[in-house]
Formats: sequence, structure tokens, C-alpha cells
Amino acid sequence: MISYKPNIFKNKTILVTGGTGTLGRNFIKFALQNLNFKKIIVYSRDEQKHFKMKNLMNSRKLRFFLGDVRDYERLLFAMKEVDFVVHAAANKHVRLAEYNPMECIKTNVLGTENVVKAVIETNVSHALLISSDKAVSSINLYGSTKSLAEKLFVNANNLI
Repeated sequence: MISYKPNIFKNKTILVTGGTGTLGRNFIKFALQNLNFKKIIVYSRDEQKHFKMKNLMNSRKLRFFLGDVRDYERLLFAMKEVDFVVHAAANKHVRLAEYNPMECIKTNVLGTENVVKAVIETNVSHALLISSDKAVSSINLYGSTKSLAEKLFVNANNLI
């Protein structure tokens, strides 16, 4: 693999929501190997995954921050002096979303709204939403919530 270390990340802080999930964890693993950054804040509500990830990755550049995207105040606190946000936190199981619609809406839509508001309030320079192919022509609740999350992120460009 060719090392990729763009200067855009040099001495920058990255916050990854859902940082202990599959997508967040793989992004962080990639970043540790390929990006030149100051630190990554791993933001997740799963303390057991935090514990496992900290022991596996054991890097001084990682900070583990318990929190939920549903908690706006906690997000604001976590985003202080952050330069980049990768928003990977989501309820991702189609069947569970259908059975627990409000929980999926609270995380995927209202949680994304919290991320957008916190990014704007803390002057984060770049934010990226991790979405899903199910957001295109969505036929289930999960896809619909990810489509709404995309719209919130796109619309945020009009707010700043």
C-alpha cells in the first residue's frame, strides 16, 4: 500500500462519531496508518467497544470519549478545537429500525441534526457524513432516516 499523508490533516484534530463501530473503527485504522494528524477523538456510546479498541490500537494519538449523538451538550464539549468531523454514528440494522422506529429516528435524524448544529457552533472546518446505499429511493425506515440525514448535511451548507 502506498502511504498517503496529505498536508490537510497535519496537526489537525479529527472527531469520529460512531468511532467504535465498523465504519468508524476502519476509518481510524486507516488514519493511523496513512494520515498525518494531531489526534483522533473516538466518540461512541459503547464503553465496551472503547475498552477493546483502546487495547487493540494503543496509540497516543487516540482519545476515547463516551457520548451519544443524541446528547447535544456532550457533542459540543467533544468538538472543542476539532478541525474535521467524520459522522459515522447511526442505527444501521434494517429490521431493528422497523421494530424500533423512534430510536432509529432519534439517532439517525435528530443525532445528525445535533452533529450539524455542533459543527456550526464550534466552527469545525470540514464535516463528512457516512451514509448508505439504502438512502437512495429508500423503501424502509432505515433508508429514509439516512436520506434525511443526507439532506440535513447538504442543507447545512446553506446555513453557514
